[in-house]
Amino acid sequence: MAHPTIRGRGAAHNPPNRFEPIEVELDARVEAEDPGPETRFFRDASRSIVATNDSPDVGFDASVNPYRGCEHGCVYCADGETPILLCDGKTRVLAEVRPGDRVYGTRRAGRYRRYAESLILDHWETRRPAYAVTLQEDTRLVVGADHRFLTLRGWKFVTGTEQGADRRPHLTTNDVLLGVGRLARTRPSSTEYRHGYLCGMIRGDGHLAIHDHTRSTGSRGRLYQFRLALIDREALDRTAHYLRLSAVETRPSRFSPAREGRREIRAIRTASRESFERITELVRWPGLPSDEWCRGFLAGTFDAEGSFSGGSLRVSNTDWSVIEEFVASAGRFGFRVDVTSQAKNRAKPISSVSIAGGLSESLRFFHTTDPAIARKRKIAGRALKGGPALRVVSIEPLGVRTLFDITTTTGDYISDGTVSHNCYARPTHEYFGLSAGIDFETRIFVKRDAPKLLRRKLESPRWEPRVLAMSGVTDPYQPVERRLGVTRGCLEVLAEFRNPVAIVTKSGLVTRDADLLAELAGHRAAVVSLSITTLRNEVQRVMEPRAATPTRRLEAIRRLTDAGVPCGVMVGPVIPGLTDHEMPAILEAAANAGAVRAGWIMLRLPHGVKELFAEWLERHFPERRGKVLNRLRSLRGGRLNDPRFGARMRGAGPFADQVRAMFDVACRQAGLNRVPLELSTAAFRRPASGSQLPLFEAGT
Repeated sequence: MAHPTIRGRGAAHNPPNRFEPIEVELDARVEAEDPGPETRFFRDASRSIVATNDSPDVGFDASVNPYRGCEHGCVYCADGETPILLCDGKTRVLAEVRPGDRVYGTRRAGRYRRYAESLILDHWETRRPAYAVTLQEDTRLVVGADHRFLTLRGWKFVTGTEQGADRRPHLTTNDVLLGVGRLARTRPSSTEYRHGYLCGMIRGDGHLAIHDHTRSTGSRGRLYQFRLALIDREALDRTAHYLRLSAVETRPSRFSPAREGRREIRAIRTASRESFERITELVRWPGLPSDEWCRGFLAGTFDAEGSFSGGSLRVSNTDWSVIEEFVASAGRFGFRVDVTSQAKNRAKPISSVSIAGGLSESLRFFHTTDPAIARKRKIAGRALKGGPALRVVSIEPLGVRTLFDITTTTGDYISDGTVSHNCYARPTHEYFGLSAGIDFETRIFVKRDAPKLLRRKLESPRWEPRVLAMSGVTDPYQPVERRLGVTRGCLEVLAEFRNPVAIVTKSGLVTRDADLLAELAGHRAAVVSLSITTLRNEVQRVMEPRAATPTRRLEAIRRLTDAGVPCGVMVGPVIPGLTDHEMPAILEAAANAGAVRAGWIMLRLPHGVKELFAEWLERHFPERRGKVLNRLRSLRGGRLNDPRFGARMRGAGPFADQVRAMFDVACRQAGLNRVPLELSTAAFRRPASGSQLPLFEAGT
């Protein structure tokens, strides 16, 4: 669907958000000079200021982000059978997971990295050379060379070298991965499994009884009663479904209403003699139980009387026959168990059986038996561990394979029991419930107290001085920065502490802060790069409608260089078929203005930006649309976006190689990148906090 051009904006509309919408509180409002959507500013109330990043193809590991959203208006793997750990405690193979699925990843909490719930943002497949990583427990992980695993010594790629261009941390034999070890596949239910589940559930927590009673006529009669009451609807619904498949109909009812501190309890019941007799038959102990019956019995008993807390999986019951059958069934699948009894002060002793072996065996129990209740299978907050079973035994090449990968909100996921890393600014607006389109340009989140938060961070004894990027997500020199001065406030703090900073911007407003940047540069603690996509004003006006013109950006390089601030140029994003041929001219012009360094990135189109960019091409360059999109697909294996590390910023294939060679030649001719430009933390200091108060007030 074509959308009309909105003057002064890059996007033409708001594509749907991938997540849930949120409510935001309006903080300030600035009317746009152009007709069309007004720009609104919202207070970013988050209490952190330094964001960290461990992506190997982004040139910084920490950044300061005063703004989210941008008024400038620019528009820009593992084997498919690998089981992935889902947040409901089950597994699904990597080829079958989809965006929106909830999986487990990890987050650092204090000294430890712990399991955390994560959301899949993207899913893709590719053809590339694969490797088999075999672990001591005979787990065989089929992955690409750029796949990264979390080891006892940090993140490591599958392959790499100790020296040269391919030097990077990589796996070697005897490295120990972190995780829980091999994940068992969740199998579908069978008739025998269903019968075992019903036996475990009903014997564990059901009420099945016959009551004699006197009718109103005085005659004697019998009441047949079955009832199962549970808090968790998953187990209740599964039991009702399995009974229905066994020709038993039940009716739902409310057993106990919700009260403060207690959830509602629902029930299913029947008073039919025929149904009662059928249920009695279903829960009778089998003479020779099959493996499938035992699998179902373990799941049903756990749903009825089991718990999983403190790293211990336990089932308790006063019926010793249930405990005996649970122990026997667990033994069928190689589980080691411990049995204890509590008989003191009880009419009926309670016996408990727990699964030995920690988290890995608990997960194997869940995946082997497939209980219904999700809350009992949560592992969020548990610390990661390694062990001999996760020791790397061999790494072998397999040739080209079809591989899959996902992007998650935690940046990693659990693939066959090991922690795997997965593969920047429009899509981030979707995390706030907004759109990557017009919302990104007109709904700007401002961190007004960024300077105060930054000062607090640098004052902390735990802060280790490092280069901070401004900004890691969106341009720190938004048009509103002229009025708010948030970025300048951050630079004042950085200059006071002499903490090095690297700025990338497309705004001439950066020259306003030449004094602070020059002060930092005197300590080798500042560098500025101007992003230039094109030298043609007519292209720039529609590509970056609110950003500075190419001439003003070159002038900014000149003025900062004259002030003693080392400058570079970032050619990007390079749009194949539209701006790629301008790279040599951009580099020459930047060098003439005083730039000493240069870099480039290829256009990326993550998530909803793909549709926005295609529509933008249709509006402004319809004759180039096919060529540009086809070139992009040729760079990324037939797709418009490839979020994999090592490929997402540059692309791959003959055309990417051609652009890379053109950049290298043009840099040599312009005299760029001749001398390394490294920032230093040597001058970092922590100034005294505040002035000393006088000993006596005047007049005392």
